[in-house]
Amino acid sequence: MDEALRLAGATGRMGNVPVGAVILVDDTIVARAANLRETLQDPTAHAEMLVLREAAAKMGSWRLEDATMVVTLEPCAMCTATIAQARIKRLVYGADEPKTGAVHHGPRLLNDHPIVVERGLKERESRALLEDFFKKLRGRE
Repeated sequence: MDEALRLAGATGRMGNVPVGAVILVDDTIVARAANLRETLQDPTAHAEMLVLREAAAKMGSWRLEDATMVVTLEPCAMCTATIAQARIKRLVYGADEPKTGAVHHGPRLLNDHPIVVERGLKERESRALLEDFFKKLRGRE
């Protein structure tokens, strides 16, 4: 999670919503990415989507059955569905996202999938990055 938080902080300073993600296999990071929607002007450039693409390319397969994804924010519906399609074994995330999250909120897209989900890892740090970013964006700081 520390690397995901570092990535989130860096992308936040670039003007993107601060979300970072890593994919691990056997406790080794095989891919890392940050949200780049504003930078790339691409609605699909969420950290989760980018890290899945990188991991699949490095692993030589879209099936990431032995992988763990660690991300700073609860994934949205697009990302959650793609995580399920990639057959990720385990998902760990920091902060809940009651508005657009799709794991424990909204459509709860992983309810019928065998993916192990852990939430709340470094939640306070993840949430603080988001809150600080949006305060600055709205000119409240």
